[in-house]
Amino acid sequence: MEVSESSDPSQMRAAFRWRIPERYNIGVDVCDRWAERDPGRAAIIDVADDGHRTITTYAELRAQSNQLARALRGLGVVRSDRVAVLLPQCAEAVSAHVAIYKLGAIAVPLASVFGVDALAYRLADSGTKLVLTNGQGAAKIAAIGPLARSVEIVISIDGADGYALGYAELLARQSQDFQPTRTSAEDPALMIYTSGTTGQPKGALHAHRVLPGHLPGIQISHDFLPQPGDLMWTPADWAWAGGLLNALLPSLHFGVPVVARRVERFDPEAAFALMARQGIRNAFIPPTALRLLRTVARPRERFSLALRSVTSAGEPLGAETFLWGQEAFGLAINEVFGQTECNYVLASCGRLGLSRPGAIGQAVPGHHVGVIRPDGSLCDPGETGQIAVAQPDPAMFLRYWNQPEATAQKYLGLWMTTGDLAWMDADGYVTFLGRNDDIITSSGYRIGPAEIEDCLLKHPAVVSAAAVGKPDPIRTEIVKTFVVLRAGTDATPALATEIKDFVRSRLSAHEYPREVAFVDALPMTSSGKIMRRLLREQA
Repeated sequence: MEVSESSDPSQMRAAFRWRIPERYNIGVDVCDRWAERDPGRAAIIDVADDGHRTITTYAELRAQSNQLARALRGLGVVRSDRVAVLLPQCAEAVSAHVAIYKLGAIAVPLASVFGVDALAYRLADSGTKLVLTNGQGAAKIAAIGPLARSVEIVISIDGADGYALGYAELLARQSQDFQPTRTSAEDPALMIYTSGTTGQPKGALHAHRVLPGHLPGIQISHDFLPQPGDLMWTPADWAWAGGLLNALLPSLHFGVPVVARRVERFDPEAAFALMARQGIRNAFIPPTALRLLRTVARPRERFSLALRSVTSAGEPLGAETFLWGQEAFGLAINEVFGQTECNYVLASCGRLGLSRPGAIGQAVPGHHVGVIRPDGSLCDPGETGQIAVAQPDPAMFLRYWNQPEATAQKYLGLWMTTGDLAWMDADGYVTFLGRNDDIITSSGYRIGPAEIEDCLLKHPAVVSAAAVGKPDPIRTEIVKTFVVLRAGTDATPALATEIKDFVRSRLSAHEYPREVAFVDALPMTSSGKIMRRLLREQA
C-alpha cells in the first residue's frame, strides 16, 4: 500500500497495488509497531513558547496510550463508543487518538477554536460519551450544560477541577500493559465533521483503512516520504482532516517525528522562525496560512530553512501562491485535493515533475478520479464537470453519521461526488474552478471564484480575497469581492476602482468584480476554508 519511487509516473501507477490487511488497527500501526521495532525513536516533539523541546518516544507513546486505554475501559468506554478529543497540538492528543483506536472506539476530533454552540452541536449529534480535553475545553463543555446530554465523563490534561477528572491522576493508577482490540480494516475508527461551508456540518465516519488510503498520496506529495532526517510540522489543527490525516498519523506510520506547537492564532513570522529553528523538513501548510506567510518580507534571506517538501490543501492554491512558494521556499509547493469524505486522491509531485501552476495535480496511485457530467459520464479534456472518486476506495468514508439520505445523495452510481467543479486536461491534470454552489452565474457565463481570487492576490495591496455572486435583476448575479488589505493600506474608493480594473485587464470583462468590499478578515471554517455562504448572505 506504499508506492515505489519511479522516474516514470505511469509505471509507478501501473505497479501500485493496495495491500491492506483484513485485521488492521490505526493505533497499533502508528504506535505499537514502532515501539517494538525502535522504542527510543522520537514520535512527538513538543515545542514550548520559549523553544524548549519535550520529546515523546514511541515507547512512551505506547505506555501512555495503554494506560489511557485501560482507564477509559474502566470508565465504561466500549467498542464503537464515541470519544471526543478536544485538545491543541500536544503529546496527550496523540495518546488519546492511539488509545481510542486500540480500544475499538470511535475518535471524534474537535478543534480547540470551537465555541460553545459548535461544540454543543457536534457532541449532541455524535452522541459522544467521553471528552478528553484541557482546562479551557472543560470550561466550554461545562457552559454547554444539558445540550451535551450524551457526555458522561470529561477528562482534563490540566487536572481535576471539580467535575472533570484529572488525566495524569487517572493514568498513574493504570498498568502500561494493554491488549489492543482486534479490529478489521472496515471497522469504524474516526468521525470527522465536515467544514460546514454549505450547511450544518455532517459527521463523516471513517474505517481504520482510511490511514492506509492516505499513504500513497502522502509519499508522492512529500517527494517520497520518508527520507533520512525528515521532520513534519503543520499549523493545521489536528482535529481537521488536513492536520490529522495529511500530516500527523501518516508521519507516525512512517516513523517520521512530528513537531507539536500550541498557538492561539497563526503568526507568519513565528511560523518561519519555528521552521528554521527546529529544522523542519516537511510541512503541510493550508493556502490561507501560505497567503499570510507571503506578507513576511525576504524570508529566504532572514530564515535558514531546511525544508525538503511542502504540501497544501483545503482551498485552491492558485498560480500566484505557487510561484511565490518557489521563491520563498526554493521548492515547488505540492498541492493535493480531497474532502473529509474521501481525502488525498489528487496530488502534485515536484520531484517527478508532476506540478503545474494553477493545477491541483493528477490522480494518486490507487485512486480512480474523474471529472464527470450530471449523468455520471466522463467529461472530455477541457470540459467543465464535477470531480468524483470511484468506489471502492480505502480513503472513502463509510457513511454520514445518522444521515442515510445525505449519504445516498453523495453518490452517483459508482462515483462519490464532491460538489467541486473542475476540468481535466489530456495529461490528467485537474484544475479546480470552485464549489458547485460557489459558481457565479452572470450574463449567461458560469464563473469560478478561484481564478478571480488568484488574480486578486497578484495586486500588491491584497493579502486575501473571496469572490461570490450577488443577485442582480439584469445579469442574474454580479461578481462581488471581499478583500483584506495589507497593513498600512488605506481602503479608499480609488483603490476599489483600481482593483476592479486590475482584474478586468488580466481576466475578462465578464469576470471582473463590479463591487469590492474591504474587510478586516474573511469568515473561515476551523480548517481554514472561506465560508462563502456567509459572504453571499452578506452580499
